[in-house]
Amino acid sequence: MRCWMRLSVAIVNWNTSDLLAACLDSIVKYPPSCDYEVIVVDNASADFNPESFRTRFPDVKFVVNDDNAGYARGNNQAIGLSTGDYILLLNPDTEVTEGTLDALISFMESYSQAGAAGAKLVRPNGVIDHSVRGFPYPGPIAWEFIGLSRLFPESRIFGAYRMTGFMYDKIAEVDQPMGSALILNRKAVEAVGLLDEQFPIFFNEVDWLYRAKKLGWKIYFTPDAIVIHHGAGSTSKVAKRKMARESHESLMRFYSKHFRGKIAAPIYYFTIACISISRILRG
Repeated sequence: MRCWMRLSVAIVNWNTSDLLAACLDSIVKYPPSCDYEVIVVDNASADFNPESFRTRFPDVKFVVNDDNAGYARGNNQAIGLSTGDYILLLNPDTEVTEGTLDALISFMESYSQAGAAGAKLVRPNGVIDHSVRGFPYPGPIAWEFIGLSRLFPESRIFGAYRMTGFMYDKIAEVDQPMGSALILNRKAVEAVGLLDEQFPIFFNEVDWLYRAKKLGWKIYFTPDAIVIHHGAGSTSKVAKRKMARESHESLMRFYSKHFRGKIAAPIYYFTIACISISRILRG
């Protein structure tokens, strides 16, 4: 019989064990004031020593996979084992700061219609990480690939994907905050379902947030929860060309899933597919 608690922290690790240790240390140093649990899923990391981590962090639940199951499946494993009212998807290349976890829980309790909320991400040098984007609708993505978003970064039309002008000092309803520190309402997870594993690395949280919004859940950004984000912890271990290919292929899967049947979408789909393929071939 499960004993339900307030917060579950889910972390998927792949070859970032030094960063993972720092992340777990930050949670130990700045825990929430409520009951919580931490679940780490390791995807067959070459640098991960389960016995060492279990000794150092005895209260953490570790799941050790025999192969790299991917980010989406790893998070689904953690969610399946979790018991919290809220589930924080936290990347191992992050560190929570004082009051962060309480701020996220407090926010979710104050906004009952929130299916998810993203924390404010800052780099170790204090620079704000631009972590909020619009959904990758065909139009904004076309402006992105063509280059109009770089020519007119403040435009609400041409800059709608990267949201260059977004203000990171106030609460806002958004489309997709970065999944590096994303808290989910368990009720929303039960309604929306788990992450779609056809997006193993990229676009899995985007797909989930898109599905959540379609069901009427609200997605927010809150500046009151600050998380240090080192960035590209796992993806930096893989060749850039391979990561670019996976990113573009995931975008195509996203389009195939959500837009192919819409009016005019096939034209966008074909155009962006051609641009994406050309970029992949160029590396």
